[in-house]
Amino acid sequence: QVQLVESGGGLVQPGGSLRLSCAASGSIFSINPIAMGWFRQAPGKQREWVARITSGGSTNYVDSVKGRFTISRDNAKNTVYLQMNSLNAEDTAVYYCNTVPWRTNYWGQGTQVTVSS
Repeated sequence: QVQLVESGGGLVQPGGSLRLSCAASGSIFSINPIAMGWFRQAPGKQREWVARITSGGSTNYVDSVKGRFTISRDNAKNTVYLQMNSLNAEDTAVYYCNTVPWRTNYWGQGTQVTVSS
């Protein structure tokens, strides 16, 4: 059974930074050959894709986070990261990781990010 566990969220002031982690586990699951992504869901809104990293390390971002967020991966640790800088109130959401394209049964609990003064 695959588990994706997100961590690193919290309360941060506007302009601040956070680094999210997504640790993948499962008896034979490896992120190595898989494109991985970060998604977020703000209150009252649908879940949206935020960032993607391919198995080869190519990255893509939604326009609203370009230049502020950086996705990375450590295949040896089976972990994906999201470095978030210059955070603003619109970034407040629960952040999730998943494969790209996502799989329904891989959604974890997410990690809450709140940007507020």
